[in-house]
Amino acid sequence: MDSLRTFSVRRVTGTVTKRVTDRIAAEEPLAISVSYWQKDAPVTANLAVTMRTPGHDKELAAGLLLAEGVIRKRDDLADIRVLGNGPSNEVLVELVRGVDFESWRLARNGFVSSSCGVCGKRSREAMRQDMPPAEADEFRLAAGVIHRLPAALRALQPGFSETGGLHAAALATASGEIEAAFEDIGRHNALDKLAGWALLNDRIPLRQRIVFMSSRGSFELVQKAAMAGAPMLATVGGPSSLAIETASELQMTLLGFVREQRFNVYSGEWRIDS
Repeated sequence: MDSLRTFSVRRVTGTVTKRVTDRIAAEEPLAISVSYWQKDAPVTANLAVTMRTPGHDKELAAGLLLAEGVIRKRDDLADIRVLGNGPSNEVLVELVRGVDFESWRLARNGFVSSSCGVCGKRSREAMRQDMPPAEADEFRLAAGVIHRLPAALRALQPGFSETGGLHAAALATASGEIEAAFEDIGRHNALDKLAGWALLNDRIPLRQRIVFMSSRGSFELVQKAAMAGAPMLATVGGPSSLAIETASELQMTLLGFVREQRFNVYSGEWRIDS
């Protein structure tokens, strides 16, 4: 399934009008179902429907399950299958015996979505309990490395270059090398794809790494980065108040407005070397 679509549009520049062909980011629903064991019987339940840009759907499903706390490691997954023949908008995740999906499902009040880290939860305390405990680490990053991240990520955003309508999430080392990058029309989906890739490649937790995103910083992004074990999250845009408060509680370094050779440090400034 192509991640881009082509449309005929009328372009107006000043007083000049002409018909042109434009490339647009695709947006399609993805239904994610989970097959799990309840006692000695296999059960299948709907997990979520999320609007996403087609591509890397298995990574998206794995990343969403990681962010939700359903799974913690690669061995929790038996298989991830795209249903149907050819392009599909359905994914089935099969969990191994021993993964308690039923308790997680009962603790939720209905469907979830990739963009909602708080749906179905009654309080901020309940949200906080799902996250891994804060850990001390020796990860440090030079300011110069951070300044280079926007250009490095832009070089890995072919979809954005064509459409201007896709967010990106990248995983970078302390030297600024980008190990993986994913695009999606939803910033939450882009991060889920990145985290899912890391999980499927046995890279969780993301120690000694920085997650860099071409979006603003929200609570949901901090939560997803924390569930993946990342000590640092940086975004091109600014963060929300809850994102800052949560990152501080988790001892996560949170950076915002990473662009034009500047950035703000909102929490965890001890990890930034000038």
